[in-house]
Amino acid sequence: MEILQTVHSYLAYVALALLFLAVANALTGLAKNRIFTMEKDLRLSLFTLIICHIQLLVGLVLYFVSTNGYKALSELGMGGMNAAARLLAVEHPLINIVAIALVTVGWSRHKKFLDGKGKFKSIAIFYGLGLLLILSRIPWANWFN
Repeated sequence: MEILQTVHSYLAYVALALLFLAVANALTGLAKNRIFTMEKDLRLSLFTLIICHIQLLVGLVLYFVSTNGYKALSELGMGGMNAAARLLAVEHPLINIVAIALVTVGWSRHKKFLDGKGKFKSIAIFYGLGLLLILSRIPWANWFN
């Protein structure tokens, strides 16, 4: 289980960096009215989507095998948890599932547009919202230990 936690922690850095790059790329593409290219824009957005989904799967497995996840929620209940335990058992998983769903919606919506402006706008909005949600529910105290 410790290996799974380590993978989840390090993959989070990769996912956050890619999300930031994808949002920044979409915003610059939108601002400069660039053409959405297969070589850079599509691959960056797709790779970000894939890494985020892998991170979600690792996190879900960790949630069900870890003592801080489902087990803590079922043993203590919502009323028996302090803020840190509630963050790990409830808020972090729930908000990150919503965030990855938003990233997925952004990827799906971008395919409906033919022009670069629509594609970049869809990715910027939905990947950006996903990034903000993820940043809001990272257990920061655990990251810097």
